[in-house]
Amino acid sequence: MSQSVAANDALAQEFVQFSLDCGVLKFGEFKTKAGRMSPYFFNAGLFDDGAKLGKLASFYAQCIVNSGIEFDMIFGPAYKGIPLGAAVSIELARLGRNVPFAYNRKEAKDHGEGGSLVGAPLKGRVLIVDDVMSAGTAARESIALIKAAGATPHAVAIALDRQEMATEKQADGSTKDVPYSAVQYVREQLGMSVCTIAKLEDLLAYLGKQPDNAMGEHLARTQAYRERYGV
Repeated sequence: MSQSVAANDALAQEFVQFSLDCGVLKFGEFKTKAGRMSPYFFNAGLFDDGAKLGKLASFYAQCIVNSGIEFDMIFGPAYKGIPLGAAVSIELARLGRNVPFAYNRKEAKDHGEGGSLVGAPLKGRVLIVDDVMSAGTAARESIALIKAAGATPHAVAIALDRQEMATEKQADGSTKDVPYSAVQYVREQLGMSVCTIAKLEDLLAYLGKQPDNAMGEHLARTQAYRERYGV
């Protein structure tokens, strides 16, 4: 195992523990946006105080640095991406990599500076910072905004890759599973780099190392979920 891979694995395991300690990662029965019953749930909105957000930003920044991705600025999509983008830009500046950041409003402003974009002008290679990527819908919306501004959507940084099949909306309004994840779609179809702090396989590795029976039950249910919906 190379030194960089080992460092990424260690970062992912530390992040899983941090997410559990903060109550952001929970086990139980949770209905996903795709209508699946998931044995775990990741709610980045619960990184809800200064210490948690600062630590989260340090995970993102280290992941971004480790990835070697080159970029000129950060974009945080509304809503969860707004504080994430700001916090990550602060942490990167602390590490000596000062870059501009911008974010969008869900509703365009019709007074003052107007428009739906706030912050630095979108230009150059843009790194999108968000929490998770489920169907890739939010990523596509961000990509369209960035392109419309004349910049290049270059890469995405997320906290957790669920490594499961995305869904596709049908003409009748129903959805169907597709044989690739949202992360794979962004990488392979859109040609963008994606860096993730942790993946589902990191969560499974963490659970596999825990001695208590409760964690063993979570491991079995999460493995079964991945066998059914994983990519």
